[in-house]
Amino acid sequence: MSEKNGYIYILTNSSDKVLYIGVTSNLVKRIYEHKNKFVAGFSQKYNLTKLVYYEAVNDMYSAISREKQIKGWLRSKKIELIKNMNPGWTDLSHKIH
Repeated sequence: MSEKNGYIYILTNSSDKVLYIGVTSNLVKRIYEHKNKFVAGFSQKYNLTKLVYYEAVNDMYSAISREKQIKGWLRSKKIELIKNMNPGWTDLSHKIH
């Protein structure tokens, strides 16, 4: 893990059909919370526990700006972003510990 202050991440479920885009200052903690269903709402409802994309940025302002940018994209562009980093859509959570 890099010593950055902000992270943008994308979660999906076992079907890879639903995407959740989030932002955090502590990626390891946040993914742990999602996987253990500590985060109520959309991600819990759709069982979004598979980390398929993440990126680190220098500060939370940049992270929030990037999150908004990605959320504004068409689904096809989000899928391309994931495929470029993670062609097999594997769970990347083991790489962030």
